[in-house]
Amino acid sequence: MGGGGGGSSSIGNIQSLVDKAKQELRKSEQEGEKRNVFISFAYEDINQVNLLRGQAKNDNSPIEFNDWSVSEPIDSERAPYIKQKIAERIQQSSLTVVFLSNSSAKSPWVAWEIEESLRMGKQVLGVYPKDNKPTSFPESISANKIKCVPWPDLAGTIAKLK
Repeated sequence: MGGGGGGSSSIGNIQSLVDKAKQELRKSEQEGEKRNVFISFAYEDINQVNLLRGQAKNDNSPIEFNDWSVSEPIDSERAPYIKQKIAERIQQSSLTVVFLSNSSAKSPWVAWEIEESLRMGKQVLGVYPKDNKPTSFPESISANKIKCVPWPDLAGTIAKLK
């Protein structure tokens, strides 16, 4: 009759699995395979960002996106927890790409993600749709002289980064 059995709990193995996954990501990046990229964006841009994510799933793309979509206000009760989880995602990534739009220029989450990425020593790039360069950028982009490129140039720009 089936059921539970003895043996050790698999919960203790979770951290070792996480560590192994991180090692594999770093290894594939060092071997010139996909870069694990955190993408920062205003929630209002989710549809455009999903198109970009779809393009990155192409086997020839050197990019694999990692993000945490947040629709909650930055001053909500859950904000500290959300920030902790986003910070973990940023830490696991090799760089941060900011999807630029008129909405991202006003987003407190985007501003925080840029500053957190820089605080962690991550490289940050801005990207915008080829034919739709926004009229304004998040203040952190200008203040930190962050390079901004149209979407078709993103993979080539990332490939040139050290």
